[in-house]
Amino acid sequence: MNYIKATITLIPLLPAREVLYADLELLGFESFVDTETGVEAYIQEADFNGISLEELMVSNIPEQKVLVTIEKIEKQNWNATWESNFEIIHVNNQCAIRAPFHEPTGKALDIIIAPQMSFGTGHHETTFLMSERLFELPLNSSMTLLDMGSGTGVLAIIASKLGVNKAVAIDIEDWAYRNALDNCVLNEVNNVEVRLGDVALIDKEKYDIILANINRNVLLQDMEYYVHSLNKDGLLLLSGFYTTDIDSLSEKAYDCGLTFDYQNSKNNWALLQFKKNFI
Repeated sequence: MNYIKATITLIPLLPAREVLYADLELLGFESFVDTETGVEAYIQEADFNGISLEELMVSNIPEQKVLVTIEKIEKQNWNATWESNFEIIHVNNQCAIRAPFHEPTGKALDIIIAPQMSFGTGHHETTFLMSERLFELPLNSSMTLLDMGSGTGVLAIIASKLGVNKAVAIDIEDWAYRNALDNCVLNEVNNVEVRLGDVALIDKEKYDIILANINRNVLLQDMEYYVHSLNKDGLLLLSGFYTTDIDSLSEKAYDCGLTFDYQNSKNNWALLQFKKNFI
């Protein structure tokens, strides 16, 4: 199938980019790449409605300029473009995230990710921050981990390789679900359970670590569910938002009884870690 690439320039860039993400998700765009001036977004040609791009909510922000250019991407050209732009990501001295066409890196953890149209290769700041943090946590074979908004499944796969007993990866998008299944096979992990759906799928399950790399609004909406599903002394790691959203997310976490535990950021994208000290 063919895709439509929308290149959207924002002047100024922040905080408009987060509003733009919400716009594009509602319009059915499947994949996003941050640029220095805005966002590149991709949608299947059959699902594209160019008129809707003229009604973006982000355009209503006072003194905000929004410039949009549209380009048709043939399927074979999309694959070639992806392969030419996919560089190996080195999370630390131990781990590399690469595509199937790259040669093995020799790292202790050599993670293979074929992203197709899914989010989460390590190139985006939030995925990188989450990946990096996993290596700093005392993961062991007694732990269970939940990866919400799992995209390619890369975080659950890394956690599996680092020794957790079981990881559950959940995403609301069918193409992400199928992509994560494929990536688990590529990496020969058998303790990652991939599910299609939303936070309702966790129900009464309990986890030692929950990763939620989504967006600000979903995190605020679903945080109580995450907290309910954490074991005592469990950790909740949040990302997918800008540093300007740290206060609102921290306030929500405190209201849920969590204790602040760690914070990091990269290029204005943030990661927050909280601990649950109660049953």
